[in-house]
Amino acid sequence: MGKIVKIVVLVTLVVSVSCIDKGGEQISDIIQSQNLVDYVNPLMGTDSNYSLSNGNTYPAIATPWAMNFWTPMTSKMGDGWAYKYSDTKIRGIKQTHQPSPWINDYAAFSLMAVTGDLKFQEDQRESWFSHKSEIVKPYHYSVYLADYDIVAEVTPTERASQFKFTFPEAETSYIMLDAFFKGSMVKIIPEERKIIGYCRNNSGGVPENFHNYFVAEFDKDFELTHTWNDNWELKEDSTNSEGEHVGAIIGFKTKRGEVVHVKVASSFISPEQAQLNLSREIGKDTFEQTKEKAKQAWETELNRIKIEDDNIDYIRTFYSCLYRVLLFPRKFYEFNESNEIVHYSPYNGEVLPGYMFTDNGFWDTFRAVFPFFNMMYPELNSHIMEGLANTYKESGWLPEWASPGHRDCMIGSNSATIIADAYLKGNVKEDDVNVLLEAALKNATVNEGRPVGSVGRAGVDYYNDLGYVPYNVGINENAARTLEYAFADFTIAKMSEKLGQEELAETYFEKALNYKNLFDPSTNLMRGKNEDGNFQEPFNPLKWGDAFTEGNSLHYTWSVFHDVQGLIDLMGGTQNFISKLDEVFSMPPDFDESYYGHVIHEIREMQIVNMGNYAHGNQPIQHMIYLYNYAKAPYKTQEKIREVLTKLYAATPDGYCGDEDNGQTSAWYVFSALGFYPVTPGVDQYVIGSPLFNKATIALENGNTFSITAKDNSEKNIYIQSAFLNGATYSNSYLNFEDIQKGGHFELNMTDTPHKEWGSSIENVPYSLSNSKKQEVNK
Repeated sequence: MGKIVKIVVLVTLVVSVSCIDKGGEQISDIIQSQNLVDYVNPLMGTDSNYSLSNGNTYPAIATPWAMNFWTPMTSKMGDGWAYKYSDTKIRGIKQTHQPSPWINDYAAFSLMAVTGDLKFQEDQRESWFSHKSEIVKPYHYSVYLADYDIVAEVTPTERASQFKFTFPEAETSYIMLDAFFKGSMVKIIPEERKIIGYCRNNSGGVPENFHNYFVAEFDKDFELTHTWNDNWELKEDSTNSEGEHVGAIIGFKTKRGEVVHVKVASSFISPEQAQLNLSREIGKDTFEQTKEKAKQAWETELNRIKIEDDNIDYIRTFYSCLYRVLLFPRKFYEFNESNEIVHYSPYNGEVLPGYMFTDNGFWDTFRAVFPFFNMMYPELNSHIMEGLANTYKESGWLPEWASPGHRDCMIGSNSATIIADAYLKGNVKEDDVNVLLEAALKNATVNEGRPVGSVGRAGVDYYNDLGYVPYNVGINENAARTLEYAFADFTIAKMSEKLGQEELAETYFEKALNYKNLFDPSTNLMRGKNEDGNFQEPFNPLKWGDAFTEGNSLHYTWSVFHDVQGLIDLMGGTQNFISKLDEVFSMPPDFDESYYGHVIHEIREMQIVNMGNYAHGNQPIQHMIYLYNYAKAPYKTQEKIREVLTKLYAATPDGYCGDEDNGQTSAWYVFSALGFYPVTPGVDQYVIGSPLFNKATIALENGNTFSITAKDNSEKNIYIQSAFLNGATYSNSYLNFEDIQKGGHFELNMTDTPHKEWGSSIENVPYSLSNSKKQEVNK
């Protein structure tokens, strides 16, 4: 292999090397251990701000899908951009539940340590820090607070954490708990070395009785206790405070190198449940024991996919993206004294039995995150489906953007897609099926009583009457809504079909064709249409927003996930279709931002990556490259997939090309790097691209393994020359869900020259509704 060192990533990487000295004797066998979680960079995507997103992420110090995350704060309380890589000062480490800076946080509180003169206001207590003295792992965060000569560390569990503060010699050392604004309470109990209280900060989507109850236990006696009240009013020698924004301060003398530990937990149910969570998840564990458990929690999940490749940077990017996929949706349930699963309902304020998950925008995650769960985590996804059923029972509606309850953000009816895909892949419990179908049908038929605009379907009466949401009836982003409703209708039809409800299925298969109502043959693009049946005027395909959502017609025209052949037919055949796809990449990155009145960050992120009008930084177009397969030109998919994988992603602070969005942009990478992608949730196929790695092995939940080998893979050898599934010649440009679940081996021979014949026959193309209906007629 010359100078290239092959890196084989496993739970334990064993490299047996026989070293021979000049006399021919063996010197040693080298055994090297490598943990996958240490390839993860939680700072990927943190070099972002309001005007330009390189991910809009924060370093989430957490276990997979945890109820609570922790993150350092470089920004002020309430700022959605809590941690910005370019910042130079830290003002605390907070418990966070934030899914996105645009949605912002809820139930947050923070801990901070200082020495010398007491500084407790957030813009006074902040300390200079450097990334050079910062350790950032999913399971451990450490930072040197330079102004105070303190090292602050945290390590997480699902509902608790441990802090470790290493102090200098100081006559006055302090640790403070900031319970944040919008209602909070603290109580210091010196004889128990404890602070208890609650915080109520939120950005909406909560009932009136919403609280996050916390408990913090210290291993050092308190020599002084202060609290503060509203407007940062210091209450010396006090032990409790309650108001709009309060906090607690404990103090003591410290010796150089003295370590103070704090065990912290919280609950949305009660103070007693917070204490129970602490006892269960931390108990008598040391900081190092909790850290090791958190590390192993990540190792367990990351080791479900093992990569073998020569490029360490690609491996780091892969596992950094996989880490992001495994953070959301958040577990919003707890275990009571009888160890029963219960949850505080963010919909009606009651404590109820069963699962609940939150912090997810389905407009983003229906595309690849939930298909990933259906492939890799069927049991988890069945729990999430139970949580959706509980949401419907508790609020009367399915969630579309939950954080923690219903939030008015984005469009669509994508809960139906997530439900149908899970059901069709066997991941919905029998007790939940009818409830979830009822809920999806309510979304598709009922306009009255929607709690917020994003829930249900805005314009549903127009849609069901005319077959589209009109442009001129005061419902914004109407064309995008129509296209997403049509796809949701397709998934409802597929679910109904499997349930044997043939009449219902036929009704929704017909509705699934509503995308055709917006197709303009004069431009070969989707276009807003007025209530009278005429297309909107004037029409500029470069105009972002207006009839579309965070994109333009060039982006949304491809949102016919379920019937790409139908779209090809509307465009006049494969060559016109391919030319229109090519045009998106070959044209300059021109745009019209007039709908917004300024250049939104999504537009800027498209403009600067030099890929024409292809806007990978936002979700509507992320599946588009795979559509060449449907036009019998998979070599074009292979070419462009590799470009995006290697150009637009890196395990660096600026490593994304737009919003990461709850794992969706990461899930695109994970799937695409493996070599396939779920273009059509609700269908049992994955469309083949160009695998990034020499070999990947997937450990499935059913005990089977599926591996993908790309022979002669390289930066130039990006095209598929031939393929074999379990040793048999394979010419389809897609893989079946069942073929993966059964386990096996998919082998690809790669070359530097496009092989235009592979996957180019009509029988090799992925599923389209039009082709399916044609086959039924022929039968």
